[in-house]
Amino acid sequence: MEALVRRCCLPVLGAHQPIRPRHSSALGRPRWLLLSQLFQPLSLPVGSEGGWEGRPGEPTCRSQRLMLQGGLIHPASPGCYCYLPPTVRAMEKLVRVMDEEMQALGGQKLNLPSLSSAEPWRASGRWDQMGPELFRLLDRHNHSYCLGPTHEEAVTELVASQSNLSYKQLPLRLYQVTRKFRDEPKPRFGLLRSREFYMKDMYTFDASEEAARHTYNQVCDAYCRLLSRLGLPFVKVRAATGSIGGTTSHEFQLPADIGEDRLMLCPEGHFAANVETLNGEQTSCPTCRERLTETKGIEVGHTFFLGTKYSSVSNAVFFSPENKPQLAQMGCYGLGVTRILAASIEVLSMEDSIRWPSLIAPYQLCFIPPKRGSKEEEEGAVQLEQVYDHLANALPHLAGDSVLDDRTQLTIGKRLKDANKLGYPYVVIAGKRACEDPPVFEVWNQNAGEVLFLTKEGVVELLSKVQVP
Repeated sequence: MEALVRRCCLPVLGAHQPIRPRHSSALGRPRWLLLSQLFQPLSLPVGSEGGWEGRPGEPTCRSQRLMLQGGLIHPASPGCYCYLPPTVRAMEKLVRVMDEEMQALGGQKLNLPSLSSAEPWRASGRWDQMGPELFRLLDRHNHSYCLGPTHEEAVTELVASQSNLSYKQLPLRLYQVTRKFRDEPKPRFGLLRSREFYMKDMYTFDASEEAARHTYNQVCDAYCRLLSRLGLPFVKVRAATGSIGGTTSHEFQLPADIGEDRLMLCPEGHFAANVETLNGEQTSCPTCRERLTETKGIEVGHTFFLGTKYSSVSNAVFFSPENKPQLAQMGCYGLGVTRILAASIEVLSMEDSIRWPSLIAPYQLCFIPPKRGSKEEEEGAVQLEQVYDHLANALPHLAGDSVLDDRTQLTIGKRLKDANKLGYPYVVIAGKRACEDPPVFEVWNQNAGEVLFLTKEGVVELLSKVQVP
């Protein structure tokens, strides 16, 4: 083990030097992160202990419990959470996937203020319509503002300020990923219903209703691709337009027992709707007449065809080929970033073990060296370092996506259980067979539920399929 201690800058037993992460000076690539250094305060249950009561009086669910136990979030106040480093890594990966999909549509990323003046909201009628869910405040000059739950007014004002917008510049597809705020009466279920959250919201401007509906369908298709890439079981359902408005709306729902939306689904897949859009007497599919089944869902995305609802208020116009001003046809499209993280854990995980969508797991790999004092400590540590170097040379994109569980005072079994609970997609263990010729490593593919025994070349071949956004 001493070789691994030296190479990873772990302190020698009895020494008092600080632990420092090692970087390869030759290649400039990051080394694996030491679990002892990761700011992820764990409160994992031991043995059969499974309860997590959360804060007194606060309802809980699987994702909230697992995220609290796994040191992914920390409650700051009702409905507000600190996102700890592994969660931020997962968020950043998810946002990169969103960027890929939005930019493939011609989306341009911007950033609108969270603090919005009341005037545009009053003009659109939503200052009163939103009611107590809108966080409102006064500045020192007694001017009214709100913390934006969404940004239709702000982005339409921005486009309206461009006095010479030409039809040649359309379609215009603007999006952002920012914090949003909603004064939930009963924040619950951790990140599934919080008062402060991250959302990706896109706003589109087209020259005609036909073009705007084409954009609407394109964005819906992009949402389906994104959720499929994450491996999430989702359903697209007809939805009400609510306080945002417009004439057409769809939700993207993950079926789950704790979901707060009631969905009516055709068993043959011909029809799906949120129950709030249906006549109470409708119980059969309008296409095949099969009886509709009811399930609950977690909404992770919502799309709206807005028409000129907001452009007419702000006079967001463009100039046609005849040089005449025309109102832009709009759409808006939201994806809950933090809600997708929590909902993914909710629907994919087991009761005591996190399972991430592999694409956005905070770290793809966990390396477990031998127990301190074991016969294979020295040789196993050397071989584990070599398999990492081989991996980093062959697959450099995984070099910074690895964690070394350096708690060598614990048995391999204990550390493997923790790795399973934390949801690393792959765990590479240097056990007794690491001292064979050639060395053989125990590799757990967590999402596939399989255990493999591989040489270092086999490890690299297996991990060559891993994608990191």
